[in-house]
Amino acid sequence: MFQGNIMSETIDFIYKKEFWYVSAFVNEKTINGALKAKEIEALVQTLLSSITVEDLKRIRDARAEVIKEEVVEMCKNASITCSWVPYIADFPYQDENTEREYNTLGYFQFEMEYYKDLPERKQEITPVMIQQIPILVRDKLADYERREENKYLNLDNESPIYVFVASNKSVPEDVQWSQDNIEKYKQTLGNWIEIYSGAWSDYNEALYDMRIRNNLSNRLSELHFIRRNSGFVYMAEENYTNFFDSYMRKFVLEPTARIRSILYAVMSINHSLDLLFTKLSSPYGLIDIDVIEKKLNNLRLLRGVVQTNMSIIYDELDHNLRQHYTAVLRHLIREFQLDNIIDRIGNKFEVIYNAMSELYQKKNAEGEKKTQRGVTLLNILFGIGIIATLSDHIIQAETAVAGTYSPNYLDMTINIIVSGIIAVVFIYTASIILQGRKDAKKASATFTVDAVIVDGKGNIILQKRANPPFKGFYAIPGTFIKEGENHAAAIERLVKEEVGGIKIRRDKKIGVFDKKGRDPRGNVITTAYKCTVISDLDKNIAELIPLAKVKELTLAFDHKKILENAGLI
Repeated sequence: MFQGNIMSETIDFIYKKEFWYVSAFVNEKTINGALKAKEIEALVQTLLSSITVEDLKRIRDARAEVIKEEVVEMCKNASITCSWVPYIADFPYQDENTEREYNTLGYFQFEMEYYKDLPERKQEITPVMIQQIPILVRDKLADYERREENKYLNLDNESPIYVFVASNKSVPEDVQWSQDNIEKYKQTLGNWIEIYSGAWSDYNEALYDMRIRNNLSNRLSELHFIRRNSGFVYMAEENYTNFFDSYMRKFVLEPTARIRSILYAVMSINHSLDLLFTKLSSPYGLIDIDVIEKKLNNLRLLRGVVQTNMSIIYDELDHNLRQHYTAVLRHLIREFQLDNIIDRIGNKFEVIYNAMSELYQKKNAEGEKKTQRGVTLLNILFGIGIIATLSDHIIQAETAVAGTYSPNYLDMTINIIVSGIIAVVFIYTASIILQGRKDAKKASATFTVDAVIVDGKGNIILQKRANPPFKGFYAIPGTFIKEGENHAAAIERLVKEEVGGIKIRRDKKIGVFDKKGRDPRGNVITTAYKCTVISDLDKNIAELIPLAKVKELTLAFDHKKILENAGLI
């Protein structure tokens, strides 16, 4: 075999099994991780047993059709187990996208084996066949996570499923894995190391040179490679039998899963900081400084938890005498760039605190201005002698009650007038305060309209949100109301810009939704209208979903409540 300037000598690794890892946050007050693992196991098993050639459209290879058939056959002969591994308890993470709270960081561990009962067929399995299935499974897990009953399960669906492939045989056998032989067989070896990259014929030698760096094994009979999204372990059959479960799992696979879950945690913290900064610069005025400060304190706590666990790892690096294990840990920290990401998070905290400081100064300046207005009003009252006069008449009235002074009609009249003035002043002052509070609440609120659009055939138009909050969740089409715009004009603009310019009939107002906390962005007050489609629908822009299916979905914000109020679900 000769591809580009790759050497022609090759080696075949015989597949043994795989280990998959999916990082996750779980709220263990409401979710039982072990039970969820069994649900996920059954879900994936069902998916694999039902995969067809049509499902495998992601494969791009000269032998595509043949490979598709082989992959389908692999799936029908797949054995899988899934377990939940809690890593850091007391990890109070709040997802800034959905405002949902979790308390445990961990990962789901899958043991996957194709042709477990037909070992002679394992030699047919190639890396390009392996890479297709985790992609399909990740998509299925994303749908699973969106179910209402899984709202307190947060899976890492942004990253690929981490795939560790193990091999315990090779042809030719008993190769001594010196650096020369690694170089000699780098094309085949490189394709097993980088599972998700495929095996294109025009990959150059420099790429394979990069892939085969950092063999972490300290034995000539083994190969240990760990990359950002996949890893490869080859152990001669005797070594595999004697040491894989007792050593390799504990000192290579499990550290990879743990550190990757830390990576997921720091990336989630990083993402939350980005969203908080976006809120601070929101053009809609959706800023509640006290809420943002509370969230920042929580994120700072989580950063401390991460750093504490990293300190444990660093302590192992300093004191563990097992050189191979410490080499694996150092490599994982470099490969996942944890130190750099944690430093970036520290810088973001500083930027947000500076922005918060400016907002606090502005808030304090406004408070001082209001206080000064009150002082000015008191000075005016004292200046015209009202308070002094009121005091004199009150004293006279009290003296009269005590029997030491007999008021004349003029004094009584003055007392009545003064009392009336006091009442008017207090009523006027109270009205100003109440109106001020009302104006402040109104000024801090942002107004939107939502269009609940149905087709009269049991379907509704929903959109998958492209941006936080509730990124990736289905939502009722909605828009912020522009200055000077009424509800009818806002809905007309919404339909034109977001729903493909269809024609609708606005049937009725469903209601106003202003419950505190309904929108993670702040005080958002929404007026919802029920509408009906009266023209053809552009399915490339808007999606019609059966209302019966909507009942099973977790919708963004309080949109399920809106549909309930509309009598649709």
